[in-house]
Amino acid sequence: MTGSTYKHKVGELRPSQILFTFGIGSIADLPNLSVMIMGLEGWDKGHTVELSEERLLAAVRQELGSQVRELRSPPLPPEEDTFNPFDEAVRIGIPVAPFPTWMVCPFCRLLAPLQSGLFELKSHPYRINETRYVHKNCPKAKKPPGVIPSRFLVACEHGHLDDFPWHYFVHRGPSDCQGVLRFEEYGVTGAATDIMVRCQGCDVRPRQLSEAFGETGKQTMPRCRGRHPHIRGFDECDKQMRGMLLGASNSWFAISLSALSIPVNSNQLAQLIQENWAVVGKANSPETLGILLEAMQATGQLQAFAKYSIDEVWTAIEQQRDGGEDDDVHDLKTPEWQVFSLSVPPQSSREFQLRPVAPPTSYDQYFSKTVLVERIREVRALIGFTRIQSPGDFDDTGKIPAEYRARISRNDPLWVPATEVKGEGIFLEFNESLLRDWEESKSVVSHAKLTYEAQKRWLRIRNLYPAGFPAPSMRYMLIHSFAHALMRQLAIECGYNAASLRERIYSKPPHDENGPQAGVLIYTAAPDSEGTLGGLVSLGEPGTLGYHISQALAGMRLCASDPLCADHSPNEGTPSLHWAACHACLFSPETSCERGNKYLDRSLLVPTFASTDLHFFKT
Repeated sequence: MTGSTYKHKVGELRPSQILFTFGIGSIADLPNLSVMIMGLEGWDKGHTVELSEERLLAAVRQELGSQVRELRSPPLPPEEDTFNPFDEAVRIGIPVAPFPTWMVCPFCRLLAPLQSGLFELKSHPYRINETRYVHKNCPKAKKPPGVIPSRFLVACEHGHLDDFPWHYFVHRGPSDCQGVLRFEEYGVTGAATDIMVRCQGCDVRPRQLSEAFGETGKQTMPRCRGRHPHIRGFDECDKQMRGMLLGASNSWFAISLSALSIPVNSNQLAQLIQENWAVVGKANSPETLGILLEAMQATGQLQAFAKYSIDEVWTAIEQQRDGGEDDDVHDLKTPEWQVFSLSVPPQSSREFQLRPVAPPTSYDQYFSKTVLVERIREVRALIGFTRIQSPGDFDDTGKIPAEYRARISRNDPLWVPATEVKGEGIFLEFNESLLRDWEESKSVVSHAKLTYEAQKRWLRIRNLYPAGFPAPSMRYMLIHSFAHALMRQLAIECGYNAASLRERIYSKPPHDENGPQAGVLIYTAAPDSEGTLGGLVSLGEPGTLGYHISQALAGMRLCASDPLCADHSPNEGTPSLHWAACHACLFSPETSCERGNKYLDRSLLVPTFASTDLHFFKT
């Protein structure tokens, strides 16, 4: 749920939306308002819940600093059957502020900021969807009409966002004129070419809004002010302002980290403490631990600790605190790979259960292991955001240049918002020896060089140094393309929502210090307490999975967009980061793909009419 800085409830959002669609620094469109989600300083921590995931917390600390102590859910009001507008619980939510602050009256076409005092906030205690600003003294309406936010903004690649500089724009530079501005539309399309901005306080001629965009806009717009409206602050910035539409998809991209809750301790007590660290970690002495456990067990919680003495539990807690953090906490996937590939004996827990089965029928030469993940928990944390360019435009390892990352709080945060989801999945491990032979083939090596050249061109256009962003290997592109093909098949034939399936790719070369990795986890997760109910796991049985892999690969041979799709080259025309892939064959929803639909190529899977020597699957 969202509230406003004016202490009025103005709309509702789901907890997952608050973090990853309308997170801190983004703009949410409510029924009659456009609002900015504000920074952590204004969040009500008292109504959040701490989420335990030590591996993820360690990675967040490496990114944001050691002062971060907790992962917490967004503030949520208690669930009630009836709505009482006078209950204090109504005000529980996250703070928002109106943005953009320039409004347009639909009757008289007045264009003015909220600070002018010409507009008044009207709220209704029972119908929150009617909260809006009205033009108090509109000369062309019988009663104050609701005003609408200006749908034009400016932003820059360093994460800054600002109101459109209307006075500067219409006066073609700095001006002391404080005349009334009018927003006039002469067409029905809403295009910038049909919009004029007029100043009624001087004789400057009206200006067409289309002059603020494209190459012309680079010459007519002022330099960026470095504004961060979500934390009410400014930075120094040397970038050029770029015109942007309200609601543009590139106005906000979440920078998040995620980890799967896997058992990392063979010791049962140590694992139990890790799972319940949010509670038992607060104890500062054996005495307080005893009081805490007694109180929790009286309510039916933490019953698993009853078979251990207080001294045993306290000793294990101290060992957990003294264990330190892994030097490479950024590598969240290697511990998961070791568990899924059965390199270490798997330890089942309340939130993690594995069941190895035979490889898919007819594909046992391509896959060395299939593991059904019957229970899984994923925790995601929001640590920042970007504008204009998505995190996938840089690197999936978190190597985003500091100047492109916008922070989520004015000061160093003491906690970060996070969500947890529970579900199930299917893990497939590729045959390493067969994969290595394929990687070393002449045609694949040549293809890798062309991919690397394409990425260098793509990075240079964005003023990024190519050496700092190595291109993924061919094995990564193969596994990535296979994951998309299989997710598409499962969604089409098995009734799954395409956006409900996610991929988690494990790919490292043979010379990596932790050993080679080549596998993919396709999983589904739901935010309720139980997750999904076994539908995906049932598809992982050898016969069923083999059939779906066959169907997925058959569908990749021909695309509805061929020959354009199969012939696509990232080295020709506008630089891109994919080969034979498009929305008709391999692209997936943004929530499903860990690389933003980049580094995909169906010619690595099966022959296409444009390529017959790159495919990995020969059947």
